[in-house]
Amino acid sequence: MPKLLTRTLSAVLCFLPIIGLRVATAADRPNVVIILADDLGYGSLNSYGADESHIRTPNIDRLAQQGRRFTDANTPSSVCSPTRYGLLTGRYDWRTNQKHGVVNTTDPLHIDTSRSTIASLLKAAGYRTAAIGKWHLGYGTTKADFTKPLTPGPLDIGFDYHFAVPQNHGDASGIYVRNRQVVGLRSDRNLHVGKSPYGRDFIGIDAPQRVDEDVMDELTTDAVTWLEKQTADTPFFLYFAPVAIHFPYTPSDKTKGESGTGLYGDWIHELDLSVGRILDAIDRMKATDQTLVIFTSDNGGVLMTEGTRPEAEAYRAGLRCNGHLRGRKHSIYEGGFRVPFLVRWPGHVQPGTVCDDTINLVDIYATLAAVIDQPLRPDEDAAEDSFNVLPAMLGTPKEEPPRPSMIVHSPNGNFAIRRGPWKYIEGKSSPTLKRVPRRDELHAQLFNLQDDPGEKHNVINKHPDVVNRLASLLEQQRTDGRSSTRTPQRENIK
Repeated sequence: MPKLLTRTLSAVLCFLPIIGLRVATAADRPNVVIILADDLGYGSLNSYGADESHIRTPNIDRLAQQGRRFTDANTPSSVCSPTRYGLLTGRYDWRTNQKHGVVNTTDPLHIDTSRSTIASLLKAAGYRTAAIGKWHLGYGTTKADFTKPLTPGPLDIGFDYHFAVPQNHGDASGIYVRNRQVVGLRSDRNLHVGKSPYGRDFIGIDAPQRVDEDVMDELTTDAVTWLEKQTADTPFFLYFAPVAIHFPYTPSDKTKGESGTGLYGDWIHELDLSVGRILDAIDRMKATDQTLVIFTSDNGGVLMTEGTRPEAEAYRAGLRCNGHLRGRKHSIYEGGFRVPFLVRWPGHVQPGTVCDDTINLVDIYATLAAVIDQPLRPDEDAAEDSFNVLPAMLGTPKEEPPRPSMIVHSPNGNFAIRRGPWKYIEGKSSPTLKRVPRRDELHAQLFNLQDDPGEKHNVINKHPDVVNRLASLLEQQRTDGRSSTRTPQRENIK
């Protein structure tokens, strides 16, 4: 591939009569790569405190060494598909009809085709766009029929190319989707192909079935192939969503047995190997200096301390997947939401730096809009919960925190709101739940995360004034339909 040259404006000009965007300069349009790992907890990288005797993550940690590491980055949900919706749209998922749980394998497309996404935002600014990896946001308008074209889908919300596992690693579909159809679909027959790792029957689609140990390699190879097809005159956006480290834990022969914490640690090694291949491809393309890379996770890790599952074996071996944080995936505590977040952008983000600002994955939309100099209008019905956190990424001086407050939400419908050092947990499950889970977190709680980052001391009875203010703010933001503010000024990214 030829050496990437200075970006031109030709790809943008064709969009201007349609969307009315102003012409962005070359410096406004870096390539963008977002890598969204699955279930990777806060303490699961060496750059976040994991001991090298347990796991080794040199490729991902390159981003920490060459960029900026965030200590208080959060997901909007402690489970997967609501976070993916929030990342792509800049909007909390609980504002949709999905008040609890996740998108199922055959559910329709969860993002309305009229809603702006990161992909459509960047595509309108001249980017080539791809969604490769785990999708988990549905296809079609009703129950998905995998024997027919899967539309609407990612190609209808801003992506030019799509190659994916429809829902989860090991999901009931058992197949890959490319663009609008199942890869290798042979007929509309229903076959018996056994049970998934979750104990349920596979759908039985008449197409080549995925081999779990090969999925990470195949997804990564597809992403690298797509990257290497990109040309110098058009910026690209890759949304790469590896299936690791979601259950089932199926490391390849290249990583199996390599960690000090069994299959769970080996699976983290598989993720690290994949990220290394993506970064190496960008290097080979000589695009590193022109590419903004964001690495993060969709929620906290699956913490188990007892039993024979790989998570428990890793725990007994010494790995603390969520570090010092309380809770895990699915919970309302910090271990469910706080995740690794690494940003590399040579010439803009100072290498080897750390940021303690509170940010959320929903903020990526407004931040990328600022990067390409297309700030959101105050009256725009888009990215309603997204704040521009570009100053936090760049380390530029600021008088106020990048976002004044933040709402997080667990899959049983429980809300919490953070503002300053305080975190208020409402302690109620979704009223639409048919069966209310028995969890000790379903009661009102208040924590001072500055003094008590491990959420060990519920001080709700000591600060009724704080509780009242946060409860009112939570209700106001739910009622208003938005929480973000618009910052029309251009951030200095030089």
